[in-house]
Amino acid sequence: MTVHYTLEDRIAHIQLDDGKANALSFELMDALLEALDRAESEARALVLSGRAGRFSAGFDLKVMTAGMDAAIGMLRRGAQVYTRLYGFPRPVVMACTGHAVAGGSLMLLTGDRRLGVAGDFKIGLNEVAIQMILPRLGMELARARLNPQRLTEATLFARLYDPEEAVTVGYLDAVVDGEALLTQAKAEAAALAKLPGMAFAGTKTRLREYTLARIHETLEKDFAELAAAMA
Repeated sequence: MTVHYTLEDRIAHIQLDDGKANALSFELMDALLEALDRAESEARALVLSGRAGRFSAGFDLKVMTAGMDAAIGMLRRGAQVYTRLYGFPRPVVMACTGHAVAGGSLMLLTGDRRLGVAGDFKIGLNEVAIQMILPRLGMELARARLNPQRLTEATLFARLYDPEEAVTVGYLDAVVDGEALLTQAKAEAAALAKLPGMAFAGTKTRLREYTLARIHETLEKDFAELAAAMA
């Protein structure tokens, strides 16, 4: 299993763990989408974490380089995951358990509250450094959540940050000791779960709807440009 789901006191905990770098494979993303459906039906709030030392390495590069159809299929599935998380009607607390690069750092940007573990870890969008163009989906999430004064370096310069600096850039809200990470994440999820659900969901929709609309408007353009680049 790549995705583990538990529910306690109506707080869902989804843990990503493929035993390696937590790359976003089709299998992992499909399991995550199923877990999110379950959490929406039975939980008041959600905690999403990775495995020790690894939050997520982003899209599976073996698939992304396997051909045009595979790459577009992966990007399409990833868009489903990111938009589902970004517009999720319950509070979402990210517990960043280690490295979060490329698509993994984008997942952090979809959270309502984002806690990171202290340590020698790297967080950021390194697409340009690995000869990839950051999709518009990623650019819109970065534009919405990152510090505007750091946006150019975070995207165009492909900067990676340690957890403490990731707070100032906007990937994280706070850094905590590793042993306390999940405990604090669940406590913050429980606190957010006390907010009136209908008011929370409606306000979150209004807060996020512009970015979500921009993502949906530009997805097909991203796919077409990716296909042309790989032709």
